Amino acid sequence: MQISILVGTMTGTAELVAGDIQKALEGKGHAVEVLLMDNLKADVFDRPGAFLICTSTYGQGDVPDNARDFLADLEAVKPDLTGKLVGIIGLGDSTYQDTFNHGGEQFEKGLQALNATIVGDRMQHNASSGSLPEEDGVAWALDWVEQVVPLARAA
Repeated sequence: MQISILVGTMTGTAELVAGDIQKALEGKGHAVEVLLMDNLKADVFDRPGAFLICTSTYGQGDVPDNARDFLADLEAVKPDLTGKLVGIIGLGDSTYQDTFNHGGEQFEKGLQALNATIVGDRMQHNASSGSLPEEDGVAWALDWVEQVVPLARAA
């Protein structure tokens, strides 16, 4: 299956997580491409296959700087994403209780509003948990892809 991982990051952690997920999913026979959100537009969802959003939260619960224009383009263009299968990986730190994992939440709500099918529960990694985001991300993504494959076949 073709999988595009769209990465929103400030410090590079989300990109590191996406790279480890890419290796793990390719090891299971999937074709995976990691795309930083820097220059992405809504038409990225014209690509075949499933999508993973891997984003951190920054500032006052915002998406990272490199994801702002992409999220704004989705809100402006409002593409109909019916039939698009999407997973959300959110990175955050619960010491910021009021805004914990809001970056992932913003993408989840925005994509749901555009009729995308969110597969599985949004992963919410907590930097204060002591676990490594790349290890948790790989475990989550391997479970996620098992949910996505039958949905993609049925489509």
